[in-house]
Amino acid sequence: MCKRATKRVAFGRTLAEQGVTRERIAEARCMIDQARLLTLKAAWMMDMAGNKSAKSEIAMIKVVAPTMACQVIDWAMQVHGGAGMSQDTPLAYFYTLSRTLRYADGPDEVHRNAIAKLEIGKYA
Repeated sequence: MCKRATKRVAFGRTLAEQGVTRERIAEARCMIDQARLLTLKAAWMMDMAGNKSAKSEIAMIKVVAPTMACQVIDWAMQVHGGAGMSQDTPLAYFYTLSRTLRYADGPDEVHRNAIAKLEIGKYA
């Protein structure tokens, strides 16, 4: 996305010079790092306390990572314009894979429900 944004020109400026693109690039970086950190936390908890103790973090990452990937890939596709939808780049394929991943281990709603039950259980 960043590479393409520095090369593609629209309205007399590169996309990298336009505010909405910069916002999306910044937000994408934040979302990617958040997902990475949550993944590392879940892995650490699995190693230290076992899978049962990491149940909530495992469910959260099953929602967060594919959702983040879909959003970031979608923004990258937009920066690429029509090429982002074509087979000229792997973006459309990546989007299809990441969207499919949101169903692979159950829909997001199932994982969110499990997360909510675990959270509520802490206060019951």
